[in-house]
Amino acid sequence: MFRNVFGRLLTETIRVHRCVKNAPLTQRAIPASFSARSFSDVKDEAQQPFDTSLLEFLVCPLSKKPLRYEAKTNELINEELGIAYPIMNGIPNMIPQEARLLQKDAGASTTQD
Repeated sequence: MFRNVFGRLLTETIRVHRCVKNAPLTQRAIPASFSARSFSDVKDEAQQPFDTSLLEFLVCPLSKKPLRYEAKTNELINEELGIAYPIMNGIPNMIPQEARLLQKDAGASTTQD
């Protein structure tokens, strides 16, 4: 039984391969939705703006506190933890491992001798 199934599979594969190989280029199967766009076609597009109305719903995944939008750096800031979540193409990346640590002001911390 295995030999019969294997033989039929091999015969059909060779038959299909032979038909496709010998078919004219216009008759070969080409997907209708084929896109030939390359990386060189992509231009430097402007960043999509962040919809600030989302701040009403978005919270930090770590502290569950509200976030502040910083337009200058295009990030969502958590002041309590000192981290910033990047926004790419208008979509906030809320993965804690991808967050950037904010620099603390040296003058804000007081040291006692």
